[in-house]
Amino acid sequence: DFLQMTRYVCSTSTLTPDPLEIHKRRLFLWFSHLPQEEKQFGGYFRPETMHVDPLILERKTEEKAGHICSPFHTHSDPSPAVNIEHLLEPVEGWSEGRGMNLLLYGAVGTGKSTVVRKLVLDWCQGQTLTHFKLLLPFSCEDLSKATSLRDLVSRKYLHLKKHPLLSGEGDQAKDVLFLFNGMEKMRLDFRIGSTELCSDPNEPLAPSILVVNLLRKYLLPEASVLVTTRLSALDRIPEKYVSRYAQICGFNDPDRQRAYFAGRLLQQSGKSTRDQEAQSLIELLYLNLQRESQLATACFLPSYCWLTCATLHFLHFTDANAPIRTLTGIYTSFLRLNFGGEVLGTGAEASMPSLDYQNSLMLYVVRTVGKLAFDGVTYRRTSFSEEELEQWIGGKTKTDEELRQLAVFRTDVLDFFLTPCVESSKRFPEELSETDQRRYVFAVPAMQEYLAALYVVLGENKSALEKLSKQVSVAIGQAGEDVGAIVGILSKFIPLRIFAVFNLLKFFPKIYDKFSSHNKGSIAKTMASEMFRTEDSHNEDVLDQVEQSLLGVHGPQPQQTTEGQAFELYPIFMGGLLHYGNRMLLQQLGCTIQSATVVQITRALRKYLVRELSKPQPPEEVMDLLVLLYEFQNPRLTAEVLASIRSIRLSNIRMTSLKCFVLSSVLSCTPPSYQLQEMDLSSCMLTHDMMQMLMPAFRHTRNLNLQFNSLGPESCILLRDLLVDPKSSIKSLQLCDNPLLDSGALSLLEALPENQSLTHLSLMHTGLGDRGALGLAEKLQSHVGLQDLNVAYNNIGDNAALALVDACREHPSIHTVHLYLNQLSDVGKQSLYVRGVPRGPGGSDRRVRVLASVTEGSDISEDWHPILDVIRENASSWDRQRVQQQLQAFLRDLEWGRQQQQSIWKRLHFRRVEKGVRQTLRMLEKDSLFPSNGFSK
Repeated sequence: DFLQMTRYVCSTSTLTPDPLEIHKRRLFLWFSHLPQEEKQFGGYFRPETMHVDPLILERKTEEKAGHICSPFHTHSDPSPAVNIEHLLEPVEGWSEGRGMNLLLYGAVGTGKSTVVRKLVLDWCQGQTLTHFKLLLPFSCEDLSKATSLRDLVSRKYLHLKKHPLLSGEGDQAKDVLFLFNGMEKMRLDFRIGSTELCSDPNEPLAPSILVVNLLRKYLLPEASVLVTTRLSALDRIPEKYVSRYAQICGFNDPDRQRAYFAGRLLQQSGKSTRDQEAQSLIELLYLNLQRESQLATACFLPSYCWLTCATLHFLHFTDANAPIRTLTGIYTSFLRLNFGGEVLGTGAEASMPSLDYQNSLMLYVVRTVGKLAFDGVTYRRTSFSEEELEQWIGGKTKTDEELRQLAVFRTDVLDFFLTPCVESSKRFPEELSETDQRRYVFAVPAMQEYLAALYVVLGENKSALEKLSKQVSVAIGQAGEDVGAIVGILSKFIPLRIFAVFNLLKFFPKIYDKFSSHNKGSIAKTMASEMFRTEDSHNEDVLDQVEQSLLGVHGPQPQQTTEGQAFELYPIFMGGLLHYGNRMLLQQLGCTIQSATVVQITRALRKYLVRELSKPQPPEEVMDLLVLLYEFQNPRLTAEVLASIRSIRLSNIRMTSLKCFVLSSVLSCTPPSYQLQEMDLSSCMLTHDMMQMLMPAFRHTRNLNLQFNSLGPESCILLRDLLVDPKSSIKSLQLCDNPLLDSGALSLLEALPENQSLTHLSLMHTGLGDRGALGLAEKLQSHVGLQDLNVAYNNIGDNAALALVDACREHPSIHTVHLYLNQLSDVGKQSLYVRGVPRGPGGSDRRVRVLASVTEGSDISEDWHPILDVIRENASSWDRQRVQQQLQAFLRDLEWGRQQQQSIWKRLHFRRVEKGVRQTLRMLEKDSLFPSNGFSK
């Protein structure tokens, strides 16, 4: 924020004799300060390490007003790239003895303030512009009070008070460079009749007059002046007073963009794992940019490179120790960085407009571009024709002032949000037919949904009657109960002939309350309905969609549906915009969301969410709900919504550190007594680090499903701590298809003596061997609650299996042991079955069901069908040869059992089971498995 950098630099004087050295040191410290938004990246970098120079082109006078060319065709521009130091060298034809006047301009987001920051820092370190002894940067927004030039300098830089370089004597000023950033915020008038001549640096005048005389070379003519401005203000300085024009054109090629991404993302404080992940992200980004994708068009502006990096940092480098950040907060901060304090001028020679609600540039963006975004979301469209832009952006302008504002907005701001669609831009103009017009899209897709959400939450989509009722209600409140005053005020808003519509005027505020409540309820209903649109249920969760929009889609392209574009971020942004922190940032931008509005929307939203959540939701929609509640940052609302949820099923969701953090953060809003019946995190690609982030969430869960992940022995230590935690009440723990090994299983079993809540434990296909099985048999007697134990498809032999079944038979509550697909002999299976039946007098009379095959002794197992279902469902990820061998063993068991039967009906039952086993075997041999039937292991 250039305004913050130059607001005030002076401080108490020091003993250092050279004021210029003091100036350099203090200027460097001040310009090294990072805006609050830069803490998004964890503070791992310094400004000088992340800077990448944007493309700067010198423009001739006749071509200065040209628009920036397409980012894909900048290589054809005949003008060579230049730097600021070169541009401040004297040019031919410029009078000797006069300093240079350089006008540096560019659209919003091209990097003007960043270039200025780097220029000042380099000068302070002696790396550039060394022929200037003194550099004096000013923010034009900060220049208002009438003063002399020397007092203006001393007010900003006390240590330069009465410095001889600014005395005007001789040619000392040739060593001075003035830098005025944001000239469009000043009304410069070069007419002699309006701006008097002044050559005395001690004469107090308005700042605009001082700047005009510096550029005229009437005041300190030897001094050089660098002015930055936007495109709309180029003509405010006559050509004869400008020695050179230079245009900042952003990042014109993927290599500059890649360098920027590397400077931002490869700063993880020496963490090699994160650096490797960041390098992978940069490579994917670079591939996407090289495709000349829509993202490459957006990243033509360095501001969108910042947004891309901030979003990726949020998605991939979130950890439990980082400050809470939200996606809505990133976009709000992004707009504050680019439009903070900006008002919409007209370019006219009028006085500077005051910074109020009506002149806010961001509010103008919401009412024009936001209206277009809302229309696109309403009708499921992401691209717009030129006629549609004219309709929504131009609107029904009536006055000259509105037309001037619109012209400035189109020149400076519109291209920041809307860019030509890449597909239409790649075609030559002659290829476009009359009906095939160029289409425009938002620079990044999520910006359309953010602005549409802001448009709705600010109430800009209210009906005319609702807006009118608000004005009248406020007016009545100010007038008190004087009926005559009320009628006089109402007559300003409403013609007297339609007063009858309102009947009794004294009840009008109640009518307004009714309108207002209805509006807030409709917003909440829209948020809930958009969140759970049935036609969007096929989409990935929103965080994956955001990532794909940045990194591109690699591999098979997702199928396109006929239902139109899905806008699942739209309701999430609406919730995030109601958060207090975002509302405070928006208020700085002139966009005020009233607290009463937030309360009413929140109340209505809770009702709609609770009602929608009574219906089963697919995992992607459940993840989106969690993101919505996280973005909302309202613990009370979160707790009330989650009170109606008894299960969180996220099976097959690609979990990331961020998603784990979101899940834990949301569940932390609930009271300690809150318990989920089930949390399904199977096939979620969980890692040990993610498990650490999820531990608080697990404490709220009774049935925890962690199947098909990548959890190793170290994760078992975390699960052991979870099972012995007095705040935890885990009843069922499913860990199959995780490489826990014997060491992990033994760590987990250490929790059994202290845990009395666990009833179901599944360790199927976890690499458990005889050592683990024997350890389990030893620990079982210290745990009295376990009922079902699954150690199928491991490396357990006959002896360890027999010891385990003996321990289970002696256990007071275990009724089922799963041992199929282990290294068991035929004799071992028979022994296991015999051990499982009651012993009769003198022994244990408990029966333990031992599922070692599809048969139990000479009978068919009651669980033969579930056993085959488990094999069919998981064989694609299991050792195919091992499974085929086990199925062959099942066939031998069935053949032996069938031979023992005398009843023809039992033989037919054996034949039916054999048919199922052979069918499964054929499917395996053909590498074509049955579809999953959802059997829970």
